[in-house]
Order: sequence, then structure tokens, then C-alpha cells
Amino acid sequence: MIGNALQLAIPLILAGLGGLLTERAGVLNIGLEGMILVGAFGGIVGANATGSLLVGFLVGAGFGLTLGAIFSLACIELRANIFIAGLATNLLAVGAVPYLSELVYGTKGVVRLNDARQLPELLGIDVTLYVALLAAVIVWALIYHTPFGLRLRAAGDNPPALEARGVSPARYRRAAMLLSGLLAGTAGAEIAIQLGVYLPNVSAGRGWIALVAVFLGYRHPVGVVIAAVVFALFEVLAGSAQGFLDIPGTVLLGFPYLVTVIAMVVYSALRRRHV
Repeated sequence: MIGNALQLAIPLILAGLGGLLTERAGVLNIGLEGMILVGAFGGIVGANATGSLLVGFLVGAGFGLTLGAIFSLACIELRANIFIAGLATNLLAVGAVPYLSELVYGTKGVVRLNDARQLPELLGIDVTLYVALLAAVIVWALIYHTPFGLRLRAAGDNPPALEARGVSPARYRRAAMLLSGLLAGTAGAEIAIQLGVYLPNVSAGRGWIALVAVFLGYRHPVGVVIAAVVFALFEVLAGSAQGFLDIPGTVLLGFPYLVTVIAMVVYSALRRRHV
């Protein structure tokens, strides 16, 4: 059960770290869901075109990076409302992927991995989990132990202080959005390659859960990892409960999302109490 939870936590960790970077820069990245979706499609496209799972991950990350660049363009250069731009990013992904799928594969639906292979393991654990944890360490070091991270946090917490030093907060917000897209795209590629297939709506709300994990993790990389594992554990428990509880499967499958909503409400209440 723990192994399954850790496996399900991988994309949540990666996307959550991406959401953390933008949040610390003062941008709420509602477009994570769309970035995961295009990353999933890109992962299958890259792996099918080259026969390499590594290239699949790189292409998926590139697709997410591209959508992050579009999100950045809308928010910073065009000064669009962040919430509207985020929702538009998700809608763009939902519309663009079927169009690209039709161009490349002649289908708007399921796209299978040509050479379905298991991802390599280390000590019995999927190697992508180690990559996700390494990403958490890198993000932690980047935020708290580099001049870039100091300015990134200032862009979110005190933009006037950054401007007073002649540094543009927009530069660091843009960088955070690009890194966020890169991580979310990698998360999507992991989902699709692990399944061996791209499916419509394969992101399945993970972008929203990752966003909640950012806040439940108190905007810290370690907290994001812990929150992601907890959410994944609830998802495994819900799946296991279908076999012995006389409850409709649709209710149990919706349980992790109910936990997400409850957790966000509790978090908001606790934050208000401490303000």
C-alpha cells in the first residue's frame, strides 16, 4: 500500500513543487492541470517518436515549459488577470491536445505507448520517485540558499523592496512560471509513461490537488512532499476500499477529492485564526 501511495505521489510532488515556485513568486498557478495534461501527451509523443522513455520525459517537460511560457506571456506581458489566464491555460490544453493528436496520430482519444516498458527501479522503487525527491531538494536549495531564491521570495512577499534595488519582480515571476511548467510537464509525462497510454483527462484533477498541497505544506518543499504522499495514501485507501465496502465505486473514487476540499477549508480556517 505504501509503495502504491509513493508511486501515485510522484506527479503530485513534481507539480506541487512547480506550484510552490510560482506561489513564492506571488503567482497562483491555476494552470497546473493543463500543464500536466500537455506534458502527458508530450511524454507519449516523445517516447513513440524515438523509442526512448528519457526523451519522452524531456519532450513532456518541454510541452509543459511551452504552456508555462504562454501563461507567463498572458500574465506578465499582456497583464491578464492571473485567475482567468490560469483557467484559459487549462482550456487551451484541453483543446490543443486533441487537435495535435489528430494531426500526429489521426485520433482525438487514446494514444498508446508503442513499446510499453516498465520504468527502471532502484531498490525496488521506481526511479522517478528518486527524481521527484531530488527535485524537492533542488527546489529547497534554490529557494532558501541562492540569491535567485532570495529575489524570488521578495517578488512574492515584498515587490517594492525588490524594485527599490533596481530589480524587476516580473523577471523572477516569469522564471518561476517557466520552471513550474517544466515540473508540471514532467509530472504529466510520468503519469502517461507509467500507464503506457495517453487518455483524455489523464491529469484527473492532479493539478488542483498539487496546488492544495502547496498550501497544506505551508509553502515549503518538504511540506509539499508530505502533503502529496498523504493525498496519494488517501487515494490508495479509497481504491482498496472498493473491494470490501458496500459503497458505490464513484463515491469512493471521489473520496480523495473530498479530502482535498476539506483539507483546504481546514487550512484556511487555521490561517485566519493565526492572522
